Amino acid sequence: MEKKLYIGNLAYSVTNEQLKELFAGCGDVTDAQVITDRRTGRSKGFGFVTFADEAGAEKAVNEMNGKDVEGRQLRVSEARPPRER
Repeated sequence: MEKKLYIGNLAYSVTNEQLKELFAGCGDVTDAQVITDRRTGRSKGFGFVTFADEAGAEKAVNEMNGKDVEGRQLRVSEARPPRER
């Protein structure tokens, strides 16, 4: 079963592909998305990574939370369901 993680405190220069590569060592990444501002296209400094299984997601939380990437410490946690608007 797929598991989605929230990745916070990303450097603004990180791309979707870089995010996927960063977490690929933890397990099978099915999707990686950096969230961008709709008007400017600039990164908002956070994103989401989806793993094919729960084991990869747990490994990512344990290994990547607090890791320094481009001078910023990542915050990695289980993603919450989206809020209704």
